[in-house]
Amino acid sequence: MRRLLGFVLLTTMVMPADAQRLLSLDSCRALALRNNKQLSISRVKQEVAANVRKSARTKYLPHVSALGGYVYTSKEILLLNDDQKDALNGLGTNFATGLQTSLAPYTQILPAALQQKLGADLQQVAGALNQFGGGITDAFRSDTRNMFLGSVMVTQPVFMGGAIVAMNKMAGIGEQLAANSAEAKRQATLYSIDQTYWQVVSLRHKQKLAKGYLDLVKKLDGDVQKMIREGVATRSEGLSVSVKVNEAEMTLMKVDDGLTLSKMLLCQLCGLPVDEQIMLADEEAADLSTTGEAAVLSANPEMATENRPELKMLQNVVDMSRQATNILKAGNLPQVLLTGGYMMSNPNLYNGFQKKFDGVWNVGVLVRVPIWNWGDVAYKVRAAKGATAIATLQKDEAREKIELQVNQSTFQVNEAVKKLEMAKASTERADENLRIANLGFTEGVISSTTVMEAQTAWLQAQSQKIDAEIDLKLSQVNLQKALGVLGE
Repeated sequence: MRRLLGFVLLTTMVMPADAQRLLSLDSCRALALRNNKQLSISRVKQEVAANVRKSARTKYLPHVSALGGYVYTSKEILLLNDDQKDALNGLGTNFATGLQTSLAPYTQILPAALQQKLGADLQQVAGALNQFGGGITDAFRSDTRNMFLGSVMVTQPVFMGGAIVAMNKMAGIGEQLAANSAEAKRQATLYSIDQTYWQVVSLRHKQKLAKGYLDLVKKLDGDVQKMIREGVATRSEGLSVSVKVNEAEMTLMKVDDGLTLSKMLLCQLCGLPVDEQIMLADEEAADLSTTGEAAVLSANPEMATENRPELKMLQNVVDMSRQATNILKAGNLPQVLLTGGYMMSNPNLYNGFQKKFDGVWNVGVLVRVPIWNWGDVAYKVRAAKGATAIATLQKDEAREKIELQVNQSTFQVNEAVKKLEMAKASTERADENLRIANLGFTEGVISSTTVMEAQTAWLQAQSQKIDAEIDLKLSQVNLQKALGVLGE
């Protein structure tokens, strides 16, 4: 019992390392779509385009901004000049001097004591007036050398000449362009996967064919060697057969190498380690023409016009060019904005340059009307219209080429079907010819050279049948890609 348990555990540990991974065409496609780096980049680009569109939507909404700052200046703002400050600072002295000069003829007749009392009173009044004038001078000082500023501003676009509308439409088109680009890369990835998948299947069937052919020539070589030993065949015939054996071995080696490299490429496209041991579901199919999808014998070019992501991308370019023209046209139209906010400063101007913050609310309307720009906008609009015309012509040219591609692909599918029918008929005749040659060689009525010719014809017929089956698959893939429906 312990030995049995140990054997089971050992088998469980060894099997995953040696087992081959079975992959179908759909699983290869799914792995490629999940692991392809370019598709991951396309998904990120779609997210970028979506964020750009969301950003463009915010241009319709009001924007709020805050501003703060500090300014130091070497000089303050002066509301009084030097003469005015001197006059206010000497207001009492000037008043007393003028009054003494005016009263001089009258004060002389007054007693000395009264004159002294009058002079003392005038000096007292002059001092009080000088102090009052100095206070006025100090009150008129702004002291704006240290200035603190702050404001909150709200702006709401009312009419920008259609630029915001065009910009939002362009952002939406950009998002569509990113989606169409991702679809184009998706189909290109599937196209590469399908081609590589069927190439591996083709080489696998040719490997089995090469092994079968090698077995045939080895058997013939053994028979001829026996005949040589019995003296009924020449050494030259034996050497000819031996050359065929070497050629068959060389062919098998080339097919083995090609199959290994093709599987490595398929693993790389699927995001698997290149040394992953894989087996494809169609490798062992007896008749490839009955596997997978049925042949499409006819197709409508209008289907390609509706589905091809390349045409959709070119249409996106045309639409974006038109919106760019609309943005340029907005440069010749008036622009209207509503503004509002609150502004404060320290010192402030609202109560005699007080040393504290104070401010004021404000609302307004800004109107910008372009008057003359020497035709700058008109020239830019003409250039943009020319770019739109070029994009339209490129789209029309691409549509014509795609229609031709659809017709050519449809013709190739029908031609591949006919070639496969002829290859099957040739295979049947080659099988019968080889059977008769082997029978005649066994009876001794046909030489080894004739048998080798029959074997070569059989090999060519079988190889052509495999090529015809793979050509049919690839022509179907080409038609689906031309129609824009690959992977649907």
